Amino acid sequence: MTARLSLFDHPFFLGFDQFERDLDRLKKNADGYPPYNVEQIGENGLRITLAVAGFTMSDLDVEVAHNQLMIRGKQTEEDERVYLHRGIAARQFQRSFVLADGIEVRGATLDNGLLHIDMARIVPESAARKISIDAPEKKKNARPATKAIDVSVEENA
Repeated sequence: MTARLSLFDHPFFLGFDQFERDLDRLKKNADGYPPYNVEQIGENGLRITLAVAGFTMSDLDVEVAHNQLMIRGKQTEEDERVYLHRGIAARQFQRSFVLADGIEVRGATLDNGLLHIDMARIVPESAARKISIDAPEKKKNARPATKAIDVSVEENA
């Protein structure tokens, strides 16, 4: 059995296990269909464009959940058509993108067989904050500390 080495195994990387699972999921999502572009639009804008020729708006589903953008397409078969040659398959797909914190999906449009998904990078306010250091709480049933009383005894002579 070989141990799997991880980029995030160092103890300084706390809480990056979800990030590592996202990277593993992306490796498995290597199918090239449908082809897509990722563009920088302005200073804080991003756009993903997928080539979805033959799909209608009702065939497509765009969803964001847990920092993951999921795009699904499923075409319905038309039974009344008779094909002599079929080079354009009615194929379903699922394409996912992991979104970094601060990326917000603004909307999607379908234009001439291209699905455009517009996103914006929201610049977060500073998250730095001071953490106060408190004394431990005293236990309710703890005995009070005993106090010493000095007693001087005088001897009678």
